[in-house]
Amino acid sequence: MRREQLAAAARAALGRGRRLEGIERLAGGSKKGVYRLVMDDATTAVAYLWDDDENYWPAAEGDDDLADPFSPGLGLDLFEAAHARLDALGVRVPALCLVDRDGTHCPADLAIVEDLQGESLEALLVRDRCAAAPVMERLGEALEAMRQHRAFAYGKVAVVDAGATSRGTSCEEVVLERAQRDLAEAASRDPRIDAARDRLEERLHWLGGAVRPRAEYSVVHGELGPDHVLVDAAQRPVLIDIEGAMYFDVEWEHVFLRIRFDGLYDSLAADGLDESRLAFYTLAQRLSLTAGPLRLLDGEFPDRAFMAGIAEYNVKKSLEFARW
Repeated sequence: MRREQLAAAARAALGRGRRLEGIERLAGGSKKGVYRLVMDDATTAVAYLWDDDENYWPAAEGDDDLADPFSPGLGLDLFEAAHARLDALGVRVPALCLVDRDGTHCPADLAIVEDLQGESLEALLVRDRCAAAPVMERLGEALEAMRQHRAFAYGKVAVVDAGATSRGTSCEEVVLERAQRDLAEAASRDPRIDAARDRLEERLHWLGGAVRPRAEYSVVHGELGPDHVLVDAAQRPVLIDIEGAMYFDVEWEHVFLRIRFDGLYDSLAADGLDESRLAFYTLAQRLSLTAGPLRLLDGEFPDRAFMAGIAEYNVKKSLEFARW
């Protein structure tokens, strides 16, 4: 049935004179299904399918609360809003070919987008750092365009651009609440975090207390690692997995960039970042990168060794904050 549904959607997106010849599941999606559609004339596209069967994350209370900036980025509405905002800023995202939220082709939310068959930035950096240099430079330009677009409210792009209000009173308050939940979850799953829980909680409050109020927020991807950047034929970076995009403190983005790009981060660095926010958000993200993978391992996520490795690395990084 899934093949028949995607075949009909592919014909609508790419031309009714074409016939779907093959479907290839692509790696990387933990919240949605990602499939390459191959037509009989070798035309290709990528289908995003937001379906409960495609989501490896165990369900949790508040998952559907869009007023929570950190609720899961699920569904076509979030994708379309983020796509429109990034495209308007000149940030390259895969071109939209078809959207189906009404069940015309599939019972779940569906989008068909341009297929960028080149490699990810992550793969390019491993293969040839010199060739990746202009892509990194352009990614830095995209990040600056996102930083310069400001809003007077924080939250998911779909929420803020619609004029709605997010939960909480500030980014730092929302981060503290989330970090405390992540700490509790991590402590329940790892005895080392449990033993250091009081010290880590104290450290969270101390770092959070040093953050001063702010009233303007930038567009951030939220999880922008090199695996979430594709490279097109013109050597331009193309952002994917954009559903979680939000207006937030730009430091949240740069902490994640530092973690994921590691020694290559300097080419993406920005001036004028708030050091207090960077320190606070670093601990919060380490706890998130511990609790999240451990939670994912409660389900049926296939690449378990990879996810366990992420959790273990971030357990150790989190515990560094308990030694002060």
